[in-house]
Amino acid sequence: MEKWLVAAKRADFNEIGRKFSIDPVIARIIRNRDVVGEEAVRTYLTGSLSELCDPHLLKDVDLAVEILQEKIGQKRRIRVIGDYDIDGIQSSYILWRGLTSCGARVDVAIPDRIADGYGLNERLVRQAAADGIDTIITCDNGIAAYDEIAMGKGQGMTILVTDHHEVPYEEGPDGRIYRIPPADAVVNPRQEGCGYPWKGLCGAAVAFKLVQVLYEAFGKGPEEIWDYLPYAAIATVGDVMELQGENRILVKEGLRRLRCTDNEGLLALIAQNQLAPGQIDAYHIGFILGPCMNASGRLDTAERALRLMCTKDPGEAARLAKDLVDLNTGRKELTAQGVLKAQALAEEAAERGDKVLVLYLPQCHESLAGIIAGRIREAWHRPTFVVTQGEEGAKGSGRSIEEYSMYQELCKVKELFTKFGGHPMAAGFSLPVSKVPLLGQRLNELTALTEEDLIPKIHIDVPMPLDYITQELVEQLELLAPFGKGNEKPVFADRKISILSSRIVGKNQNVCKMNVSSAGGRKLEAVYFGDAEEFLAYYVNKSRNKSEKTADFVYYPQINTYQGQKSLQIVVKNYR
Repeated sequence: MEKWLVAAKRADFNEIGRKFSIDPVIARIIRNRDVVGEEAVRTYLTGSLSELCDPHLLKDVDLAVEILQEKIGQKRRIRVIGDYDIDGIQSSYILWRGLTSCGARVDVAIPDRIADGYGLNERLVRQAAADGIDTIITCDNGIAAYDEIAMGKGQGMTILVTDHHEVPYEEGPDGRIYRIPPADAVVNPRQEGCGYPWKGLCGAAVAFKLVQVLYEAFGKGPEEIWDYLPYAAIATVGDVMELQGENRILVKEGLRRLRCTDNEGLLALIAQNQLAPGQIDAYHIGFILGPCMNASGRLDTAERALRLMCTKDPGEAARLAKDLVDLNTGRKELTAQGVLKAQALAEEAAERGDKVLVLYLPQCHESLAGIIAGRIREAWHRPTFVVTQGEEGAKGSGRSIEEYSMYQELCKVKELFTKFGGHPMAAGFSLPVSKVPLLGQRLNELTALTEEDLIPKIHIDVPMPLDYITQELVEQLELLAPFGKGNEKPVFADRKISILSSRIVGKNQNVCKMNVSSAGGRKLEAVYFGDAEEFLAYYVNKSRNKSEKTADFVYYPQINTYQGQKSLQIVVKNYR
């Protein structure tokens, strides 16, 4: 069961269309993305690098660069400490390359997901001290490492934090008390007192901004910093940041440069996935290249992906790229096994009436818990936590629905955890194995979710008859790209579409190809990806007492190119 909702945001779409030479349908979609006002629409459509925010507005960025200049001049040893996901890998690469090009003595350490866990920890701090490191600079982590940073400072090290995560806080009698770590400089747009206007940067984008200021200090031209845009774009998409505001410009311009990259590692990874550099878009980063990089940190060490980024040897790049693709293939197989087990547990939990799913998979690799939770969340439209068993207790990862703020709900039962963190749509935690059943019980007792909240919502941009689709309109839809979180690919809906013919194709028999006709008589090809047999069976049963099969479709129009010939078709996303 689904609830189809049509966006009802208002504006003068005809006037917007006239001003910007776009179809009123395109204007309506832009309004649905909460882009309001002539200047905002212009920036959305044609925003350029000149409109990026001034990096000097980041609190402490000038102080951090001043410290780095001094350390570089004194030939002090600097260590970048990143994270094991795609954002951590790209931000580590940006800082390493940027500092190296300014003459720094710099190396990189990335925590091991299993041995170290997330972010800066005591082992990494002690290791840095033992290695004679003078300065640690974190990226995509550090804002929550108060004790670890205090420990490093106590050992005489200089510590700089670059991060984008929420600042930890405690609720006090007069409101929230934020706990900023005692670093020499903290660069994070989310901290109090930071005047940077766009708060939604990923870790690599924060690192990019710091290097931008560093390059200014070393007298490097602006064109040199733009070479880093592809890496900020990869991280922004891969870390599922909002593709709005400044992020939209970063990704748009980064993708443009990525398509002609000379980075041997990226070229090898693109080739290993049978892609061409010129065709790379946000989809390829989010669903093909990004998962290969993340697989490195999930099943092996993220240092392998970092080496891929750093190498200038085509042979080494090809070998490392193949390793990452093979790791990702193994990750997919393990994920599929975990999803099957989780589905069975989800059915049991739903039968009990659980609105919040806490699924215990002790044998599951802990790095896959978040992916599996996401798959179950999609299937059941319930907030889902997958808990695995490690050497030091249980670890969980959760994925949520819009109606359930995961981090706030975990705060209600924080006494159960040895460690936890996250945000509204995702969270992670550690706790004793014995408390896993209690966690599920308490979260369900405390939840305010209703049965209505658990009905999936399909958000439709425009109810548009198939008769309105033209090649020009489909081409104008590309003005809205790149697509991703916060700027989803638009969807349309039409009623009483007749299915004239259909056939199931594809290696896995999971594609249904159709010829369809609108109520107004417009004939088009249509394709549905999913359970094709279930899709057709639904309409066969529905139409037994009718002269023809009809359907309501949520769809996306596209241009299909086959043997050099172009034709319009629709991709069916949902049906009823």
